[in-house]
Amino acid sequence: MTADELRDIIRMGLVCEHLEVKGDGRHWEAVIVSEDFAGKRPIQRHQRVYATLGARMQTDEVHALSMKTFTPSEWAAQSTN
Repeated sequence: MTADELRDIIRMGLVCEHLEVKGDGRHWEAVIVSEDFAGKRPIQRHQRVYATLGARMQTDEVHALSMKTFTPSEWAAQSTN
């Protein structure tokens, strides 16, 4: 899997205001900014992304995914610091 493919999969299941994905084809890091994360705890945000990836996580197509998840207002506040 490529970074572009992983980005496309995440975007198909989650409206993202900002999305960065990098990795080596099995181990990935992502920064995901979505209004869908509003009112959710970090674990709930990660579960939302995992649900978008579906079976790809169980079949080892995506072996590991480290995420930083933000709402748009959290991202704006973090970006100004």
